[in-house]
Amino acid sequence: MDDGLKTHHDGEVRQFPWLEAMVGALDDRLRLRQGVFEYTRRPDCLFRIQFISSGDDYVLSDGTCIHVGARIGNLHIWNEQFPCFSGNGPTLAWGRRINQAFNISLRELSHFLDARRDFDDVIAICANMTLEPAERSDQLARFVARFGFERITATGSRSFRQQMHWFGENILISMMVLARNAAALRADTLRRDRTLVILSRRELRRRYGLEREQAV
Repeated sequence: MDDGLKTHHDGEVRQFPWLEAMVGALDDRLRLRQGVFEYTRRPDCLFRIQFISSGDDYVLSDGTCIHVGARIGNLHIWNEQFPCFSGNGPTLAWGRRINQAFNISLRELSHFLDARRDFDDVIAICANMTLEPAERSDQLARFVARFGFERITATGSRSFRQQMHWFGENILISMMVLARNAAALRADTLRRDRTLVILSRRELRRRYGLEREQAV
């Protein structure tokens, strides 16, 4: 008898396969419309990428100046490949797996960008982190800082339209979490804040480029 459970290819049990299929179809449509795509075929890559124009001016710690309209890469979580954890929460093994996958993902991105001359003008990589509610964003910012990302402090007030857009995104994120990793769903998921972090192209190359690998 079908009990509504489905075993995924990674051996984890999905509690709501119908919800995963529905959310996956919606996510596919949104990614197609927004131009989000995979830059590697590696099964341990955590991210997809989208190329956008910067909406503000930023000066990073390595001296990189990002002006309004500059072309930057915007990372998106590759939901199907992000490791799930058990009902007991994240373990040390899960943490090590995330660390390794994070490094691999950025190395693959550096190689991808350097192999494409049409991306020579990409000056930085950014991510709008939505993995935690506001009170835990500091901890998450410290984590990604280990990989070279700098936290950008928001300036100005958030418009009502922006808040409603984020709330809609939070609903979709909550549905994805429920479908793929219900153990990670929190009561405050709908209050997820946005924390902008940026990694300069120069720092990406220094940390994850071919020259770094050859030096090692």
